[in-house]
Amino acid sequence: MRAKLGSVFQRRKKLPDGTVKTLSPWWIKYTRAGQVFRESSGSDNRSEAGLLLKKRLGQIADGRFGGLTPERVRMNVLFQAVVADYVQNGKRTLLDLNVRLRHHLIPAFGDLRAAEFSSTHIKRYIAKRRQENAANATINRELAIVSRAFRLAAEEDPPVVVRIPHIPKLPEENVREGFLDLEGYHRLLAELPKRLRLLFVIGYHTGVRSGELKKIRIEQVDLKAKQIQVSRRTTKNRDAHTLPIYGDMGPWIEMALAERDAEFPECPWLFFDEHGSQIGTFRKAWASACKRAGVPGLLFHDLRRSAAMNMDRAGVPRRVIMQITGHKTEAMFLRYRIVNHQDLRDASHRMEEYLSQQPPQLGTPLGTPRQENRQRWETVERKLLN
Repeated sequence: MRAKLGSVFQRRKKLPDGTVKTLSPWWIKYTRAGQVFRESSGSDNRSEAGLLLKKRLGQIADGRFGGLTPERVRMNVLFQAVVADYVQNGKRTLLDLNVRLRHHLIPAFGDLRAAEFSSTHIKRYIAKRRQENAANATINRELAIVSRAFRLAAEEDPPVVVRIPHIPKLPEENVREGFLDLEGYHRLLAELPKRLRLLFVIGYHTGVRSGELKKIRIEQVDLKAKQIQVSRRTTKNRDAHTLPIYGDMGPWIEMALAERDAEFPECPWLFFDEHGSQIGTFRKAWASACKRAGVPGLLFHDLRRSAAMNMDRAGVPRRVIMQITGHKTEAMFLRYRIVNHQDLRDASHRMEEYLSQQPPQLGTPLGTPRQENRQRWETVERKLLN
Protein backbone atom coordinates (compact mmCIF):
# COMPACT_ATOMS: atom_id res chain seq x y z
CA MET A 1 0.00 0.00 0.00
CA ARG A 2 1.43 3.41 -1.01
CA ALA A 3 2.27 5.76 1.87
CA LYS A 4 0.27 8.96 2.01
CA LEU A 5 2.43 11.96 1.02
CA GLY A 6 0.34 14.64 2.69
CA SER A 7 -3.08 15.65 3.86
CA VAL A 8 -5.43 18.61 4.19
CA PHE A 9 -7.34 19.17 7.42
CA GLN A 10 -9.06 21.66 9.70
CA ARG A 11 -8.15 22.11 13.31
CA ARG A 12 -10.64 21.68 16.12
CA LYS A 13 -10.93 23.53 19.39
CA LYS A 14 -12.66 22.41 22.57
CA LEU A 15 -14.80 25.15 24.10
CA PRO A 16 -15.34 25.70 27.86
CA ASP A 17 -18.83 24.15 27.66
CA GLY A 18 -17.36 20.88 26.37
CA THR A 19 -18.41 21.29 22.75
CA VAL A 20 -15.89 21.05 19.91
CA LYS A 21 -15.64 23.76 17.26
CA THR A 22 -14.05 23.29 13.85
CA LEU A 23 -11.82 26.27 12.93
CA SER A 24 -12.27 27.64 9.43
CA PRO A 25 -8.67 27.90 8.08
CA TRP A 26 -7.45 24.83 6.23
CA TRP A 27 -4.08 23.32 7.15
CA ILE A 28 -1.75 21.00 5.29
CA LYS A 29 0.46 18.23 6.62
CA TYR A 30 3.44 16.67 4.83
CA THR A 31 6.73 14.91 5.56
CA ARG A 32 10.30 15.47 4.46
CA ALA A 33 13.12 13.07 5.51
CA GLY A 34 10.96 11.75 8.34
CA GLN A 35 10.18 15.22 9.72
CA VAL A 36 6.51 16.20 9.84
CA PHE A 37 5.50 19.73 8.84
CA ARG A 38 2.14 21.37 9.53
CA GLU A 39 1.36 24.63 7.83
CA SER A 40 -1.67 26.88 7.66
CA SER A 41 -2.85 27.76 4.16
CA GLY A 42 -4.35 30.99 5.51
CA SER A 43 -7.49 30.29 3.51
CA ASP A 44 -11.01 29.01 4.21
CA ASN A 45 -11.00 27.37 0.78
CA ARG A 46 -10.02 23.69 0.76
CA SER A 47 -8.90 23.86 -2.89
CA GLU A 48 -6.33 26.57 -2.12
CA ALA A 49 -4.95 24.42 0.70
CA GLY A 50 -4.68 21.53 -1.75
CA LEU A 51 -2.71 23.69 -4.19
CA LEU A 52 -0.32 24.73 -1.40
CA LEU A 53 0.19 21.05 -0.50
CA LYS A 54 1.05 20.21 -4.11
CA LYS A 55 3.51 23.12 -4.18
CA ARG A 56 5.28 21.88 -1.04
CA LEU A 57 5.43 18.30 -2.31
CA GLY A 58 6.94 19.55 -5.57
CA GLN A 59 9.58 21.56 -3.68
CA ILE A 60 10.45 18.48 -1.61
CA ALA A 61 10.72 16.33 -4.75
CA ASP A 62 13.22 18.60 -6.53
CA GLY A 63 15.18 19.59 -3.41
CA ARG A 64 14.03 23.22 -3.22
CA PHE A 65 12.26 22.92 0.14
CA GLY A 66 14.40 24.37 2.93
CA GLY A 67 11.85 24.24 5.70
CA LEU A 68 9.26 26.79 6.76
CA THR A 69 11.74 29.38 8.01
CA PRO A 70 12.22 31.00 4.57
CA GLU A 71 8.45 31.33 4.30
CA ARG A 72 7.97 32.82 7.74
CA VAL A 73 11.04 34.92 8.48
CA ARG A 74 10.41 38.66 8.51
CA MET A 75 12.62 41.45 7.29
CA ASN A 76 13.31 42.64 10.82
CA VAL A 77 15.18 39.38 11.50
CA LEU A 78 17.27 39.90 8.36
CA PHE A 79 18.13 43.45 9.45
CA GLN A 80 19.28 42.18 12.85
CA ALA A 81 21.70 39.85 11.03
CA VAL A 82 23.17 42.86 9.18
CA VAL A 83 23.75 44.66 12.49
CA ALA A 84 25.44 41.57 13.90
CA ASP A 85 27.67 41.39 10.81
CA TYR A 86 28.73 45.04 11.25
CA VAL A 87 29.55 44.43 14.92
CA GLN A 88 31.51 41.26 14.16
CA ASN A 89 33.60 42.95 11.47
CA GLY A 90 34.12 46.17 13.43
CA LYS A 91 32.65 48.42 10.75
CA ARG A 92 32.82 52.09 11.63
CA THR A 93 29.52 52.86 9.90
CA LEU A 94 27.53 50.92 12.52
CA LEU A 95 25.98 54.12 13.89
CA ASP A 96 24.91 55.20 10.40
CA LEU A 97 23.42 51.74 9.81
CA ASN A 98 21.34 51.89 12.98
CA VAL A 99 20.04 55.36 12.07
CA ARG A 100 18.96 54.22 8.60
CA LEU A 101 17.29 51.11 10.01
CA ARG A 102 15.48 52.87 12.83
CA HIS A 103 14.19 55.85 10.85
CA HIS A 104 13.50 54.36 7.42
CA LEU A 105 13.99 50.66 6.69
CA ILE A 106 12.37 49.02 9.72
CA PRO A 107 9.23 51.23 9.56
CA ALA A 108 8.93 50.42 5.84
CA PHE A 109 9.82 46.71 5.75
CA GLY A 110 10.29 45.42 9.30
CA ASP A 111 7.02 43.45 9.61
CA LEU A 112 7.07 42.23 6.01
CA ARG A 113 7.84 38.56 5.33
CA ALA A 114 11.04 38.20 3.34
CA ALA A 115 9.32 35.76 0.98
CA GLU A 116 6.77 38.47 0.09
CA PHE A 117 9.36 41.18 -0.62
CA SER A 118 9.01 42.29 -4.26
CA SER A 119 9.84 45.03 -6.73
CA THR A 120 6.56 46.72 -5.80
CA HIS A 121 7.85 47.33 -2.27
CA ILE A 122 11.08 48.79 -3.69
CA LYS A 123 9.20 51.17 -6.00
CA ARG A 124 6.94 52.33 -3.18
CA TYR A 125 9.93 52.92 -0.93
CA ILE A 126 11.78 54.95 -3.59
CA ALA A 127 8.68 57.06 -4.23
CA LYS A 128 8.19 57.71 -0.53
CA ARG A 129 11.82 58.70 0.09
CA ARG A 130 11.78 61.03 -2.91
CA GLN A 131 8.71 62.74 -1.49
CA GLU A 132 10.83 63.28 1.62
CA ASN A 133 13.48 64.95 -0.60
CA ALA A 134 16.02 62.14 -0.14
CA ALA A 135 18.78 62.13 -2.76
CA ASN A 136 19.32 59.15 -5.04
CA ALA A 137 22.64 58.45 -3.33
CA THR A 138 20.90 58.30 0.06
CA ILE A 139 18.22 55.93 -1.24
CA ASN A 140 20.90 53.72 -2.82
CA ARG A 141 22.76 53.45 0.50
CA GLU A 142 19.54 52.44 2.25
CA LEU A 143 18.55 49.85 -0.34
CA ALA A 144 22.09 48.47 -0.24
CA ILE A 145 21.36 47.48 3.37
CA VAL A 146 18.29 45.55 2.18
CA SER A 147 20.38 43.79 -0.45
CA ARG A 148 23.04 42.96 2.14
CA ALA A 149 20.36 41.52 4.43
CA PHE A 150 19.17 39.11 1.73
CA ARG A 151 22.72 38.06 0.80
CA LEU A 152 23.62 37.25 4.40
CA ALA A 153 20.38 35.28 4.81
CA ALA A 154 21.07 33.30 1.62
CA GLU A 155 24.59 32.45 2.82
CA GLU A 156 23.28 30.82 6.01
CA ASP A 157 23.30 27.02 6.24
CA PRO A 158 20.52 26.16 5.73
CA PRO A 159 19.52 29.32 3.84
CA VAL A 160 17.08 31.61 5.59
CA VAL A 161 15.71 32.90 2.27
CA VAL A 162 15.17 31.06 -1.00
CA ARG A 163 15.94 34.01 -3.31
CA ILE A 164 17.77 37.32 -3.46
CA PRO A 165 15.61 40.01 -5.08
CA HIS A 166 17.08 42.34 -7.68
CA ILE A 167 17.34 45.85 -6.29
CA PRO A 168 18.08 48.44 -9.02
CA LYS A 169 20.53 51.25 -8.39
CA LEU A 170 19.40 54.81 -9.00
CA PRO A 171 21.64 57.18 -10.98
CA GLU A 172 23.80 59.39 -8.81
CA GLU A 173 25.29 62.79 -9.53
CA ASN A 174 28.32 62.20 -7.33
CA VAL A 175 31.04 64.10 -9.17
CA ARG A 176 32.62 66.61 -6.78
CA GLU A 177 32.19 70.21 -7.90
CA GLY A 178 33.25 72.34 -4.92
CA PHE A 179 36.66 74.00 -5.15
CA LEU A 180 38.45 76.58 -3.01
CA ASP A 181 41.08 78.78 -4.62
CA LEU A 182 43.97 80.39 -2.74
CA GLU A 183 42.15 83.68 -2.22
CA GLY A 184 39.15 81.87 -0.75
CA TYR A 185 41.51 79.80 1.41
CA HIS A 186 42.87 82.93 3.10
CA ARG A 187 39.41 84.46 3.56
CA LEU A 188 38.00 81.30 5.11
CA LEU A 189 41.05 80.83 7.34
CA ALA A 190 40.42 84.27 8.85
CA GLU A 191 36.74 83.50 9.52
CA LEU A 192 37.09 80.05 11.08
CA PRO A 193 37.15 79.67 14.87
CA LYS A 194 40.58 79.09 16.36
CA ARG A 195 39.98 75.41 17.10
CA LEU A 196 39.32 74.63 13.40
CA ARG A 197 42.12 76.57 11.72
CA LEU A 198 44.85 73.93 11.91
CA LEU A 199 42.42 71.24 10.75
CA PHE A 200 41.48 73.44 7.78
CA VAL A 201 45.11 74.19 6.87
CA ILE A 202 46.09 70.50 6.87
CA GLY A 203 42.93 69.55 4.98
CA TYR A 204 43.49 72.17 2.28
CA HIS A 205 47.10 71.15 1.71
CA THR A 206 46.71 67.36 1.85
CA GLY A 207 43.08 66.61 0.94
CA VAL A 208 42.70 64.11 3.80
CA ARG A 209 39.21 63.44 5.17
CA SER A 210 38.27 65.28 8.36
CA GLY A 211 37.46 62.02 10.15
CA GLU A 212 40.99 60.74 9.51
CA LEU A 213 42.62 64.03 10.47
CA LYS A 214 40.81 64.27 13.80
CA LYS A 215 42.28 60.91 14.88
CA ILE A 216 45.93 61.91 14.35
CA ARG A 217 47.97 61.82 17.57
CA ILE A 218 51.00 63.89 18.51
CA GLU A 219 53.42 60.96 18.14
CA GLN A 220 52.43 60.60 14.47
CA VAL A 221 53.85 64.06 13.66
CA ASP A 222 57.55 64.41 12.77
CA LEU A 223 58.38 68.07 12.21
CA LYS A 224 62.06 67.33 11.65
CA ALA A 225 61.30 64.92 8.80
CA LYS A 226 58.33 67.10 7.73
CA GLN A 227 55.95 64.14 7.73
CA ILE A 228 52.71 62.98 9.35
CA GLN A 229 52.07 59.24 9.54
CA VAL A 230 48.39 58.31 9.14
CA SER A 231 47.56 54.95 10.74
CA ARG A 232 45.69 52.32 8.75
CA ARG A 233 43.29 51.93 11.68
CA THR A 234 41.94 55.43 11.11
CA THR A 235 41.65 55.49 7.30
CA LYS A 236 38.53 54.70 5.32
CA ASN A 237 40.28 52.26 2.98
CA ARG A 238 42.40 50.67 5.76
CA ASP A 239 45.66 51.76 4.12
CA ALA A 240 48.34 53.67 6.03
CA HIS A 241 49.90 56.64 4.23
CA THR A 242 52.30 59.52 4.83
CA LEU A 243 51.48 63.22 4.55
CA PRO A 244 54.15 65.78 3.64
CA ILE A 245 54.39 68.92 5.77
CA TYR A 246 54.78 71.95 3.50
CA GLY A 247 53.60 75.53 3.05
CA ASP A 248 51.54 76.87 5.96
CA MET A 249 51.36 73.46 7.61
CA GLY A 250 54.66 73.66 9.52
CA PRO A 251 54.10 77.01 11.31
CA TRP A 252 50.51 76.14 12.21
CA ILE A 253 51.53 72.75 13.62
CA GLU A 254 54.30 74.37 15.68
CA MET A 255 51.82 76.89 17.14
CA ALA A 256 49.35 74.12 17.99
CA LEU A 257 52.01 71.99 19.69
CA ALA A 258 53.23 74.98 21.72
CA GLU A 259 49.67 75.74 22.85
CA ARG A 260 49.08 72.10 23.72
CA ASP A 261 52.29 71.89 25.79
CA ALA A 262 51.38 75.06 27.68
CA GLU A 263 47.65 74.49 28.30
CA PHE A 264 46.83 70.80 27.73
CA PRO A 265 50.00 68.72 28.25
CA GLU A 266 47.96 65.52 28.67
CA CYS A 267 46.12 65.93 25.35
CA PRO A 268 47.23 63.21 22.87
CA TRP A 269 45.55 64.78 19.81
CA LEU A 270 47.08 67.04 17.17
CA PHE A 271 43.69 68.72 16.66
CA PHE A 272 41.95 69.72 19.89
CA ASP A 273 39.21 72.11 20.99
CA GLU A 274 39.20 74.88 23.59
CA HIS A 275 38.96 72.27 26.37
CA GLY A 276 41.85 70.13 25.18
CA SER A 277 39.57 67.38 23.90
CA GLN A 278 39.44 65.72 20.50
CA ILE A 279 37.56 67.84 17.95
CA GLY A 280 34.03 66.61 17.38
CA THR A 281 31.32 67.70 14.93
CA PHE A 282 31.80 71.21 13.53
CA ARG A 283 29.21 71.51 10.75
CA LYS A 284 27.47 74.60 12.09
CA ALA A 285 30.69 76.50 12.80
CA TRP A 286 32.03 75.52 9.38
CA ALA A 287 28.87 76.58 7.52
CA SER A 288 28.77 79.96 9.30
CA ALA A 289 32.44 80.68 8.55
CA CYS A 290 31.99 79.71 4.88
CA LYS A 291 29.06 82.09 4.57
CA ARG A 292 31.04 84.96 6.08
CA ALA A 293 34.02 84.17 3.82
CA GLY A 294 31.89 84.33 0.69
CA VAL A 295 32.01 80.60 -0.10
CA PRO A 296 28.58 79.41 1.10
CA GLY A 297 27.85 75.73 0.66
CA LEU A 298 31.51 74.68 0.61
CA LEU A 299 32.05 71.31 2.29
CA PHE A 300 35.16 70.25 4.16
CA HIS A 301 35.18 67.28 1.80
CA ASP A 302 35.63 69.72 -1.10
CA LEU A 303 39.15 70.36 0.20
CA ARG A 304 40.06 66.90 -1.12
CA ARG A 305 39.29 68.10 -4.62
CA SER A 306 41.07 71.41 -4.07
CA ALA A 307 44.23 69.69 -2.83
CA ALA A 308 44.19 67.14 -5.67
CA MET A 309 43.83 69.89 -8.28
CA ASN A 310 46.56 72.07 -6.77
CA MET A 311 49.03 69.18 -6.60
CA ASP A 312 48.13 68.08 -10.12
CA ARG A 313 48.73 71.56 -11.51
CA ALA A 314 52.02 71.77 -9.61
CA GLY A 315 53.20 68.70 -11.52
CA VAL A 316 53.06 66.20 -8.66
CA PRO A 317 52.78 62.66 -10.12
CA ARG A 318 49.29 61.26 -9.88
CA ARG A 319 50.37 58.16 -7.94
CA VAL A 320 51.93 60.45 -5.30
CA ILE A 321 48.78 62.57 -5.10
CA MET A 322 46.68 59.44 -4.61
CA GLN A 323 49.02 58.25 -1.85
CA ILE A 324 48.70 61.59 -0.03
CA THR A 325 44.94 62.05 -0.37
CA GLY A 326 44.19 58.37 0.26
CA HIS A 327 42.49 57.61 -3.06
CA LYS A 328 42.76 53.89 -3.59
CA THR A 329 41.73 53.69 -7.25
CA GLU A 330 42.17 55.88 -10.31
CA ALA A 331 38.39 56.07 -10.78
CA MET A 332 37.91 57.56 -7.31
CA PHE A 333 40.67 60.08 -7.92
CA LEU A 334 39.15 61.21 -11.22
CA ARG A 335 35.95 62.18 -9.42
CA TYR A 336 37.88 65.10 -7.88
CA ARG A 337 39.64 66.31 -11.01
CA ILE A 338 38.02 69.04 -13.12
CA VAL A 339 39.01 71.35 -15.93
CA ASN A 340 38.26 74.97 -15.08
CA HIS A 341 38.42 78.10 -17.21
CA GLN A 342 42.13 78.63 -16.56
CA ASP A 343 42.84 75.06 -17.73
CA LEU A 344 40.88 75.72 -20.93
CA ARG A 345 42.72 78.99 -21.58
CA ASP A 346 46.07 77.26 -21.07
CA ALA A 347 45.05 74.54 -23.52
CA SER A 348 44.00 77.17 -26.10
CA HIS A 349 47.29 79.06 -25.80
CA ARG A 350 49.33 75.89 -26.13
CA MET A 351 47.41 74.76 -29.22
CA GLU A 352 47.75 78.21 -30.83
CA GLU A 353 51.51 78.15 -30.25
CA TYR A 354 51.74 74.63 -31.64
CA LEU A 355 49.75 75.37 -34.79
CA SER A 356 51.60 78.63 -35.45
CA GLN A 357 54.91 76.74 -35.47
CA GLN A 358 53.76 74.19 -38.09
CA PRO A 359 54.97 74.71 -41.73
CA PRO A 360 52.27 75.37 -44.37
CA GLN A 361 51.06 72.25 -46.14
CA LEU A 362 51.53 71.81 -49.89
CA GLY A 363 48.36 72.08 -51.94
CA THR A 364 46.56 74.25 -49.43
CA PRO A 365 44.08 76.49 -51.32
CA LEU A 366 44.71 80.21 -51.05
CA GLY A 367 41.07 81.10 -50.62
CA THR A 368 38.92 80.37 -47.63
CA PRO A 369 36.32 77.59 -47.82
CA ARG A 370 33.56 80.20 -47.93
CA GLN A 371 35.16 81.95 -50.88
CA GLU A 372 35.66 78.65 -52.73
CA ASN A 373 32.01 77.72 -52.25
CA ARG A 374 30.88 81.10 -53.51
CA GLN A 375 33.03 80.86 -56.64
CA ARG A 376 31.76 77.33 -57.32
CA TRP A 377 28.11 78.39 -57.09
CA GLU A 378 28.74 81.42 -59.35
CA THR A 379 30.22 79.09 -61.99
CA VAL A 380 27.20 76.75 -61.76
CA GLU A 381 24.83 79.71 -62.00
CA ARG A 382 26.51 81.05 -65.13
CA LYS A 383 26.26 77.65 -66.83
CA LEU A 384 22.57 77.40 -66.05
CA LEU A 385 21.83 80.90 -67.34
CA ASN A 386 23.69 80.21 -70.59
